[in-house]
Amino acid sequence: MQLSDHAGISTINQWKAADDDGDFLLLCFSHLRWDFVLQRPQHLMGRFATEGTIVFWEEPNIVADLTVARLAVRLCPMTGVIVATPELPDGAADEELVLRQLLETFVGDWSGPLIRWYYTPMMLPFSESMPAQCVVYDCMDELANFRGAPASLLPLEERLLAQADIVFTGGHSLYEAKRDRHSNIHAFPSSVDVAHFAQARSAIDEPGDMAGMPHPRLGFYGVIDERMDLALLAAMADARPDWSIVMVGPVVKIGEEDLPRRANIHYLGNKAYADLPRYLRAWDVALMPFAINEATRFISPTKTPEYLAGGLPVVSTPIVDVIRHYADIDAVKIADTPDAFIAACDEALALGAEGAWLAKADALLATMSWDRTHRAMADLIAAAIELADHVQPIVSPTTWPAAPGPHYDVMIVGAGFAGAVMAERLARDGGKKVLVVDRRPHIAGNAFDVVDAAGILIHQYGPHIFHTNSRDIVDYLSRFTEWRPYEHRVLASVGDMLVPIPINRTTLNLLYGLDLQTDADAAAFLASRAEPVDVVRTSADVVISAVGQELYETFFRGYTRKQWGMDPSELDKAVTARVPTRTNCDDRYFADSFQAMPAEGYTQMFARMLDHPNIELLLGVDYRDARLAYPHDHLVFTGPIDEYFGHRFGKLPYRSLRFEHQTHDREWLQDVAVVNYPSEDVPYTRVTEYKHLTGQQASKTSVTFEYPAADGDPYYPIPRDENQALFKRYEALAIAQQDVTFVGRLATYRYYNMDQVVGQALAAYKRLSAGQGEKAIARSAAPASAAELAAA
Repeated sequence: MQLSDHAGISTINQWKAADDDGDFLLLCFSHLRWDFVLQRPQHLMGRFATEGTIVFWEEPNIVADLTVARLAVRLCPMTGVIVATPELPDGAADEELVLRQLLETFVGDWSGPLIRWYYTPMMLPFSESMPAQCVVYDCMDELANFRGAPASLLPLEERLLAQADIVFTGGHSLYEAKRDRHSNIHAFPSSVDVAHFAQARSAIDEPGDMAGMPHPRLGFYGVIDERMDLALLAAMADARPDWSIVMVGPVVKIGEEDLPRRANIHYLGNKAYADLPRYLRAWDVALMPFAINEATRFISPTKTPEYLAGGLPVVSTPIVDVIRHYADIDAVKIADTPDAFIAACDEALALGAEGAWLAKADALLATMSWDRTHRAMADLIAAAIELADHVQPIVSPTTWPAAPGPHYDVMIVGAGFAGAVMAERLARDGGKKVLVVDRRPHIAGNAFDVVDAAGILIHQYGPHIFHTNSRDIVDYLSRFTEWRPYEHRVLASVGDMLVPIPINRTTLNLLYGLDLQTDADAAAFLASRAEPVDVVRTSADVVISAVGQELYETFFRGYTRKQWGMDPSELDKAVTARVPTRTNCDDRYFADSFQAMPAEGYTQMFARMLDHPNIELLLGVDYRDARLAYPHDHLVFTGPIDEYFGHRFGKLPYRSLRFEHQTHDREWLQDVAVVNYPSEDVPYTRVTEYKHLTGQQASKTSVTFEYPAADGDPYYPIPRDENQALFKRYEALAIAQQDVTFVGRLATYRYYNMDQVVGQALAAYKRLSAGQGEKAIARSAAPASAAELAAA
């Protein structure tokens, strides 16, 4: 349907399907055409279209002889996505104003929630005035590094980052490049429709333009542009004239004359997504001959998992994210010179399309579906919208005062446990005027919980179970919450069994088919398996000396390797010493005297803690931006201590986590809240089902899969002697800071439970209020004593 004049443009409600009961409108602004190459935008928008109304807004077309701007609108029959393409007269004046009017007219009388989703910052100027509940920047490429990128792109990206509620990146390299530029940023590398490409493993007909082409056939599909190493293609063709090198895809930004022409290089043009498995079926090896240049610096090619799903070995140039995610897959070969690339192709041809490598590749692919990526993104968007509905920044981060803002007694960096406790005490008990700054757009830090789309209260950053032996800490937190009694139980998946963890008598009986009746029986059994170690230094020593090699390998070695990225023999003994071994049948994970969950969740508890007229919040803002804009007498810092000092001595090592949130259309998924997966064959470490924690009743259930990661937000300090030595250098700098107090896990580089962080913060406040001086306070890096807590 094409509309000839401005006033005649239809509205979104006229295009919305009659049976579409989706409750939101998502405007997706893309530099890629909907019908160009099916990739990330099409996969994601097609899935979001099952839940709401999706408009895919393309770049304008210039139409000869057109006198009035118009909007070409069509419906994608496969997905239900509405595709809108502005059509402008050649040489149209004030293009930005025209596009804004076209958009506003088309959105028309839409009255429901609206999401603005950007693949390019270039469309921000005409669309940013459109009111939205959530603004998403899905940065799939570093567009500024591409040939012909406009000079205005980077300034517009800065503007988009300032407006965005949430940022996604197309890979971890891109995430690392942008993580310091936004407070709510998440890496979502390339995903794959495994079932579609797995058709290549079955007996399907090869395409007609492949008929008669001699083997071996080495193929590539995708856009052929400045990211392609054309010299490498020529070198391959010259060195191996018996190879058929097949290039499928459109040629963009480079000329046909730039392509190397050889009798054994076949350029077959663009092909439909539906036909790609047929090409994979016809090839022997898949190629990724990318040039190593600025345009490929941050790419995370979708085709890597697609090739593997099709059952083909892959040969790639050294793209960082390919090395990061696939270097341990035998069928993914990495080579950095033409000779090495050709040799890698020989190895891949010898490997073939069958063998043990397929099982390892399939295990990785099982974690990478577009359905999972869509669901995780949708959960994060829902959380951002939910948060915006009940917590707003006191000051807009995009409108800093021209002159210094109001004066505060204390600025607190971080709205987690350490920061919130310090803020509450300083404001309520000390009468101080406090500004709390957090780079995340919400309070509660890692304990943040939110009601998801299924109505289940989930923990956005993995399960947080409160337990303590301190009555004083319980009494303090009880000022801000009621409690729901809850004793945490965990099962470990071992073979086809689920057994209690920590190891207890029940675990031993199930695992070995025994009938141990008493504590003495269990103790004797463990003693018979224990392997004494002369000096217990490492985490491996702790476990092997207590329960022996077999139980160590069953429960600890694989889990620890996944969790920490290194063997237990490389880690301090404190890591595994935290997990006891029991000879009785107590299957509780913790033995503390007080075990409970905040009745309305952690976020509500934090909201009450920070609800004081002397406390103001500045969320979604980096403290480095706020520190000079808002004068204050004292700073309480709860972030990473090495970051505060500009990583002067190098970065302190941390392990991070990636969370995959899912909702299942069944009442329960697990018998307990958490199931651990110690085997290294399973990529995640544990799965949490939240209704066990909250006591909610619902026909659906929500769970979180937890994947350890080397990169991302810092969660766990890595306990090794050299890391502690590095921390001590930063601690010496902290002690010299006269007007800064360092409190919390990250600021003191220690793994604390929640109650210990509360105790440490209460003790730090006590020292402040007692007037012992800031220099003494800077040393408050130990858990609070019972006496200090009682006095606090």
